[in-house]
Amino acid sequence: MSRSWRGNSGPTSSAISARLARARIAIQRCLSMVGAVIVACRLAVWECLDYNRSPAWKGLYILNDSFLTEHPGADVGAADNGTAWRRIADDLSAAIARGDHATGDTLPAATALAERYGVHRHTVRQAFRHLAEQGLVTVSRGRGTQVSPRRVAYPLGRRVSMRANLGRLGLVGSSRMLSAAQVEGETDICATLGLEDGARLWRVEGLSLADGTPMGTGTHWLSVVRFPDFDVAFRDGGASMTAALKAYGITDYVRLSTRLTARLASEREAELLQVEPGAPVMVSVAVDALPDLTPIHLVSSVFAGERMEMVVEPFAE
Repeated sequence: MSRSWRGNSGPTSSAISARLARARIAIQRCLSMVGAVIVACRLAVWECLDYNRSPAWKGLYILNDSFLTEHPGADVGAADNGTAWRRIADDLSAAIARGDHATGDTLPAATALAERYGVHRHTVRQAFRHLAEQGLVTVSRGRGTQVSPRRVAYPLGRRVSMRANLGRLGLVGSSRMLSAAQVEGETDICATLGLEDGARLWRVEGLSLADGTPMGTGTHWLSVVRFPDFDVAFRDGGASMTAALKAYGITDYVRLSTRLTARLASEREAELLQVEPGAPVMVSVAVDALPDLTPIHLVSSVFAGERMEMVVEPFAE
């Protein structure tokens, strides 16, 4: 019996295509099974655990969310999950733009939106996270998801005043004093202020708001010798640095330097700024001086990253 001989030509292209097709089907089935397990486990855990009080499960939730976004076919409980959260985010963004939800309004709960759109709650929460990254909403524990005020463009020029800057933007700025104490000055702070190492300093904390929304918290350092009873002056001046300095005859001062960095909010900062712990914040370390450039004031401020943007204007007054 004769038998055809192909030598070492290997499998044909059609055979390779068939194998690849079978491999793709097998991989898709594996993803579907993995996705089914993830969804089932997550929904079971979600019913038993408080999302806000379980950071470990929250991390697992976010990890699973990323998996399901990259592999939408794996979520057997929500068709086209990869675009569903975008559609929800777009609808909410459009509603905010139309004025359906005003600043400070609380958006419908994730459970209500999940039922409306026929998706899982994690899909709605992914939409919320996207809106928070865009600065449109603030997601806070115990407060839900609220519409954020528009992001404030805060100019950094030769003269910097929070209330004056907010006023130019049509916002009402206000401040309140959180604490005040006399402390022994640290070496670097004393050097920045041109004081002897260990000099007595005022350490005063304040909170700045725009239309009632927390924008930033600041820790101020000033010389106790130069500014006696500064805690009283700061309190009586409505926690305004400009008003407090006027009590000592200083009617004009300039920004000597500003150093900007970014990091994540601590628990206390998150509570003061009404953002999630670990939310991005901008940190500003600034030095103010008399017109002759004698330093008088150092302030370390922490601003909610989703509500503020810094605009450097070196020649602006």
